[in-house]
Amino acid sequence: MKKGHTPGVNSSVKPSGEGCVECLASGGWWLHLRRCAECGHVGCCDSSPSQHATRHAAEKQHPVAASFEPGEDWAYNYETKTMLPGLRLAPPQWHADDQPAPGPAGRVPRHWQSLLH
Repeated sequence: MKKGHTPGVNSSVKPSGEGCVECLASGGWWLHLRRCAECGHVGCCDSSPSQHATRHAAEKQHPVAASFEPGEDWAYNYETKTMLPGLRLAPPQWHADDQPAPGPAGRVPRHWQSLLH
Protein backbone atom coordinates (compact mmCIF):
# COMPACT_ATOMS: atom_id res chain seq x y z
CA MET A 1 0.00 0.00 0.00
CA LYS A 2 1.31 3.46 -0.91
CA LYS A 3 2.04 5.94 1.85
CA GLY A 4 -1.03 8.10 2.44
CA HIS A 5 -3.31 5.73 0.50
CA THR A 6 -6.56 4.61 2.10
CA PRO A 7 -7.82 1.21 0.89
CA GLY A 8 -11.14 1.59 -0.93
CA VAL A 9 -10.49 5.21 -1.90
CA ASN A 10 -9.72 6.47 -5.39
CA SER A 11 -9.70 10.25 -5.10
CA SER A 12 -9.57 10.77 -8.88
CA VAL A 13 -12.92 9.11 -9.71
CA LYS A 14 -15.88 11.43 -10.30
CA PRO A 15 -19.38 10.66 -8.97
CA SER A 16 -21.72 8.65 -11.20
CA GLY A 17 -24.33 11.41 -11.22
CA GLU A 18 -26.48 13.76 -9.16
CA GLY A 19 -28.66 11.12 -7.53
CA CYS A 20 -28.96 7.46 -6.58
CA VAL A 21 -28.30 5.48 -9.76
CA GLU A 22 -30.79 2.71 -8.92
CA CYS A 23 -33.55 5.00 -7.60
CA LEU A 24 -33.37 7.20 -10.68
CA ALA A 25 -33.60 4.13 -12.93
CA SER A 26 -36.50 2.57 -11.01
CA GLY A 27 -38.57 5.66 -10.18
CA GLY A 28 -37.58 5.51 -6.50
CA TRP A 29 -36.54 8.21 -4.06
CA TRP A 30 -33.98 8.77 -1.30
CA LEU A 31 -33.45 10.64 1.95
CA HIS A 32 -29.70 11.32 1.60
CA LEU A 33 -27.00 10.31 -0.85
CA ARG A 34 -23.72 8.45 -0.42
CA ARG A 35 -20.87 8.17 -2.91
CA CYS A 36 -18.60 5.16 -3.28
CA ALA A 37 -15.07 6.40 -2.66
CA GLU A 38 -13.63 3.69 -4.92
CA CYS A 39 -15.73 3.87 -8.11
CA GLY A 40 -17.95 6.98 -7.68
CA HIS A 41 -21.30 5.12 -7.58
CA VAL A 42 -23.94 7.36 -6.00
CA GLY A 43 -26.49 5.47 -3.92
CA CYS A 44 -29.09 6.22 -1.27
CA CYS A 45 -28.36 6.10 2.47
CA ASP A 46 -29.37 3.44 5.00
CA SER A 47 -32.38 5.49 6.13
CA SER A 48 -33.72 5.52 2.57
CA PRO A 49 -36.23 2.81 1.56
CA SER A 50 -33.83 0.97 -0.77
CA GLN A 51 -30.42 1.45 0.92
CA HIS A 52 -28.54 1.22 -2.37
CA ALA A 53 -25.20 2.61 -1.11
CA THR A 54 -24.72 -0.16 1.44
CA ARG A 55 -25.89 -2.77 -1.06
CA HIS A 56 -23.34 -1.49 -3.58
CA ALA A 57 -20.55 -1.62 -0.98
CA ALA A 58 -21.37 -5.25 -0.15
CA GLU A 59 -21.87 -6.47 -3.73
CA LYS A 60 -18.79 -4.76 -5.17
CA GLN A 61 -16.65 -5.08 -2.04
CA HIS A 62 -16.02 -1.32 -2.07
CA PRO A 63 -15.65 -0.55 1.64
CA VAL A 64 -15.79 3.26 1.82
CA ALA A 65 -18.83 5.48 1.23
CA ALA A 66 -18.68 9.26 1.52
CA SER A 67 -21.53 11.63 2.18
CA PHE A 68 -22.73 13.27 -1.04
CA GLU A 69 -24.67 15.92 0.88
CA PRO A 70 -23.70 19.61 0.63
CA GLY A 71 -21.37 20.72 3.41
CA GLU A 72 -20.62 17.22 4.72
CA ASP A 73 -17.03 15.98 4.48
CA TRP A 74 -17.15 12.58 6.17
CA ALA A 75 -16.91 9.02 4.93
CA TYR A 76 -17.57 5.64 6.52
CA ASN A 77 -15.59 2.44 6.16
CA TYR A 78 -17.99 -0.53 6.26
CA GLU A 79 -15.17 -3.03 6.87
CA THR A 80 -13.52 -1.28 9.82
CA LYS A 81 -16.73 0.40 11.01
CA THR A 82 -14.88 3.69 11.35
CA MET A 83 -15.58 7.25 10.26
CA LEU A 84 -13.14 8.99 7.95
CA PRO A 85 -13.55 12.76 8.45
CA GLY A 86 -12.25 15.19 5.86
CA LEU A 87 -12.05 12.76 2.93
CA ARG A 88 -11.62 14.69 -0.33
CA LEU A 89 -12.68 13.13 -3.62
CA ALA A 90 -12.81 14.37 -7.22
CA PRO A 91 -15.34 17.15 -7.75
CA PRO A 92 -18.15 17.62 -7.42
CA GLN A 93 -17.84 16.85 -3.72
CA TRP A 94 -21.64 16.98 -3.26
CA HIS A 95 -24.86 16.94 -5.22
CA ALA A 96 -26.22 20.30 -6.38
CA ASP A 97 -27.41 22.65 -3.64
CA ASP A 98 -30.81 23.05 -5.31
CA GLN A 99 -31.53 19.30 -5.22
CA PRO A 100 -33.94 18.61 -2.35
CA ALA A 101 -33.44 16.09 0.43
CA PRO A 102 -35.36 13.89 0.34
CA GLY A 103 -35.29 13.72 -3.43
CA PRO A 104 -35.55 13.75 -6.29
CA ALA A 105 -38.16 16.47 -6.61
CA GLY A 106 -41.55 15.14 -7.63
CA ARG A 107 -40.96 11.54 -6.51
CA VAL A 108 -41.03 11.78 -2.72
CA PRO A 109 -44.33 10.54 -1.27
CA ARG A 110 -46.23 12.77 1.18
CA HIS A 111 -45.83 10.22 3.97
CA TRP A 112 -42.08 9.76 3.34
CA GLN A 113 -41.14 9.93 7.04
CA SER A 114 -43.09 6.73 7.74
CA LEU A 115 -41.11 4.91 5.02
CA LEU A 116 -37.63 5.53 6.45
CA HIS A 117 -35.49 2.82 8.04
